[in-house]
Amino acid sequence: MKSGLRSTLFALSAFVASTAQAGDFQLRSTAFAAGKLGPAQIANGFGCSGGNRSPDLQWSNPPAGTKGYAVTLYDPDAPTGSGWWHWVVVNLPATADGLPAGIAAAQLPAGARELNTDGGVPGFMGACPPAGEIHRYVLSVYALKVERLDLPATATPALLGFILRDVTLARASLTALGSR
Repeated sequence: MKSGLRSTLFALSAFVASTAQAGDFQLRSTAFAAGKLGPAQIANGFGCSGGNRSPDLQWSNPPAGTKGYAVTLYDPDAPTGSGWWHWVVVNLPATADGLPAGIAAAQLPAGARELNTDGGVPGFMGACPPAGEIHRYVLSVYALKVERLDLPATATPALLGFILRDVTLARASLTALGSR
């Protein structure tokens, strides 16, 4: 009985330690600072006419053992039954600590790439919620325990989400509201 209790306490202390370490990982973005998306992050299409520019990102305090990063922008409120993935970047190197606003695929660090969004093409796809609705846009950076994810060219954000469950050390997120 003591051995079982000792094992449980050890597992609990390891969980608390990893949670505390993950709590230090931080994400910042001036585009998300006010809690509301600006015109630059609104789509230019689907009935919207915004700048369609990816937000600036800065992250800090990744957990020990971080070997790479992934970035996602997700709208859980999209009227699809499964939300909407607006941006997915994988294979960012461990040396990265952010991305500038409006970054193009050709400007990503060597080896990094964008996956298709739910719009069917890679790259940043700005917000464009249905008129009269307010949606949440969750911007996340994942600290990974692997250098790269060998994903097929046809990989979906849902496949990435499944894989991230096994390779994520920590995640830092920001949420902003968007409407039109």
